[in-house]
Amino acid sequence: MKDIIDLLGRVFLSAMFLYEAYDSIYYFQRTKNTMTEYGITWNQDMLLSGAIFLLLVGGIMLLIGYRVTLASIFLLIYYVPITFIIHSWWNKPVPLQREIAIDFMQNMAIVGGLLLLIGRGSGRYSIKRLFATTRVPRKYR
Repeated sequence: MKDIIDLLGRVFLSAMFLYEAYDSIYYFQRTKNTMTEYGITWNQDMLLSGAIFLLLVGGIMLLIGYRVTLASIFLLIYYVPITFIIHSWWNKPVPLQREIAIDFMQNMAIVGGLLLLIGRGSGRYSIKRLFATTRVPRKYR
């Protein structure tokens, strides 16, 4: 049961990151406009392309269970700074602070999930495990 829960956790986490990558690609210009609203004006194309790369590669690696620690680090490199920039509830007016603080805490929970993956690994159902347990027939070695 633990192995299935590990797999489902990876699938749900990766789905979020892969969707975010898709959304950033599909709405590239709108995403750049949002970056400008939050004061991220330095080399937007490079930053957005780098974010999309981290989201896609990290999300796919997480989904298939290959090098989950590296994938989690990729996603943390993206997610931690974005969380502190976008959901900085302490800089918002008092009526909005509660709502934005909830979003901030949700993102911190996702960061916690990625840290758990770094500590626990990919689990039994992963490409890494499949490669480690598959034997190549003698005639193909």
